[in-house]
Amino acid sequence: MAHPSIEEFQAQALKFLEANAERKAAEKKFVWGEGSDKVSMFEEKDRSSERRDVAKAQEWRQKKYDAGFGWITGPEQFGGRALPAAYQRAYDSVESKFEVPNQGCFTIGLGMVAPTILAHGSELARSSYLQKMWRGEIIGCQLFSEPGAGSDLASLSTKAERDGDEWIITGQKVWTSGAHYSDIGEIIARTDVNLPKHKGLTGFIVDMKAPGVEIRPLRQMTGGASFNEVFFTEVRVRDDHRLGDVNNGWNVALTTLMNERAAIGAGGGGGGGGINMFARVIEMAKFYGVQDDPVLRDELANIIINNRVAAYNNQRALDKIKAGQMPGPEMSMAKLVGTDNMRRMGDFLSHVLGAKLVADSGEWGTYAWSQLILGTPGGRIAGGSDEVMRNILAERVLGLPKDPGIDSTSAFKDLKTGTQKA
Repeated sequence: MAHPSIEEFQAQALKFLEANAERKAAEKKFVWGEGSDKVSMFEEKDRSSERRDVAKAQEWRQKKYDAGFGWITGPEQFGGRALPAAYQRAYDSVESKFEVPNQGCFTIGLGMVAPTILAHGSELARSSYLQKMWRGEIIGCQLFSEPGAGSDLASLSTKAERDGDEWIITGQKVWTSGAHYSDIGEIIARTDVNLPKHKGLTGFIVDMKAPGVEIRPLRQMTGGASFNEVFFTEVRVRDDHRLGDVNNGWNVALTTLMNERAAIGAGGGGGGGGINMFARVIEMAKFYGVQDDPVLRDELANIIINNRVAAYNNQRALDKIKAGQMPGPEMSMAKLVGTDNMRRMGDFLSHVLGAKLVADSGEWGTYAWSQLILGTPGGRIAGGSDEVMRNILAERVLGLPKDPGIDSTSAFKDLKTGTQKA
């Protein structure tokens, strides 16, 4: 069947959206002291409000999918329309003009887990999950980090032991966003303790409602609990839910991590990346009469310039992904620059507001910024710490030698034999 033209496709999208959503009102010019002063890195919701928002998001995604706009670029055999990426951009452009339920609950599942299932999953797994994920029937989460294996993911200790056509998974994961409302999770577990740490890992799709799965919320210093720790006690997973080959889980994890860094980097560093945020800090400087201070003006110019440059770099990387190429080290650059820009924003806010940033006087536009400041350290860890990103860029972009590690083949052998190299 021939593809519709971009113009025909946009007309179809517009017809669907006009019948099912309200157009956005014209954006009002930001005025200091008017409206909400809420600013945060992570959206903090109570569980009941979150459940209602997730239900609305799922309802909208199902409606959009059934109208032919749910998985525009996906393979037809798994429920997509197999249209070029230009059609997705065309739809997004039209939808951006309408009020639709927030789709944040799908970011990890569709942005990170689904591409990994498509790349590494069995035919049964792809047929079972991809269409349901893109239709919003099920939500996915990512189960990588552990208390003793965060930035050094390959040191994870959650184990998976083979039992016939099943695997038995036991261990603990941490910092799992959205685990409490997810249906499935992508988990990396150790399947061979006798191999170097990068070589003995395997990926699986796990049912988050299965017996033996326990999810506990983690309270953050922002006051919210969007993260969780997840415990697995002899959780059984069928072998046809394995991702990739046995002991090839590191390559599976890399597929997910590159997509994760694309999502984090493209977000511009949370709440600090948007133009409205710039208007907010400019008006704040005017309100407190420091707009002519040469040092603060220089700081603010640096914030705006670095965010603009980051946006251009992110677009280059995202265009590469949309063209069907694997994301590379530019995703690490995007992620590192995004969190560095948030640090710049925090420094500027501290210099302008001083004690008002940490003491809640009730004054509009002051203490509210603390949510952004408190969330920034989480951004420096999520998706790989700043230090890990710098190592990746040093090795893959600058061509510097790889850091020696205990997981190298020679070092591993030395550890096994108990000998020590000079």
